[in-house]
Amino acid sequence: MIWLGADPGKHGGLAAIDDAGHAEVFPMPLRGGEICAHATGIWLWGHALKHDSRVMFCVEKVGAMPKQGVVSTFTFGVGYGKVLGAAGALGIRVELVTPQAWKKVVLAGTLKDKDAAVAYCQRAFPGVSLIPQGCRVPHDGMADALCIAEFARRTYV
Repeated sequence: MIWLGADPGKHGGLAAIDDAGHAEVFPMPLRGGEICAHATGIWLWGHALKHDSRVMFCVEKVGAMPKQGVVSTFTFGVGYGKVLGAAGALGIRVELVTPQAWKKVVLAGTLKDKDAAVAYCQRAFPGVSLIPQGCRVPHDGMADALCIAEFARRTYV
């Protein structure tokens, strides 16, 4: 089985953890500054093929934020829909999880913020780099995606 996680924002990420506990992360694929459904679908399909379709995809359940503009809220919703649509088109099981739920399980005993997610991932998955090519600091969206995949691994068997 493979557990996939997604932080569906433009600065989010995708992550995978297999039965052996091996993990990988990928920044959310963008094209023209927007989430690319095609690249997301290819990433998901690759994992479904490698694991005989025994795939569980956990996506952070998100919504509009207070004081966020109408255009940015709509753009964010379109990106969120692209991630869910890519999984749906491939027939991949999707579970939505609130940030509060996955943080309660994975980041228990911490401040449950972005830094805590990065620190957890560095401890739990030391072989996984959270620093994308051309960057100097860990990508918190990739860390969140890996934490969401870990939540799925612990929760959905």
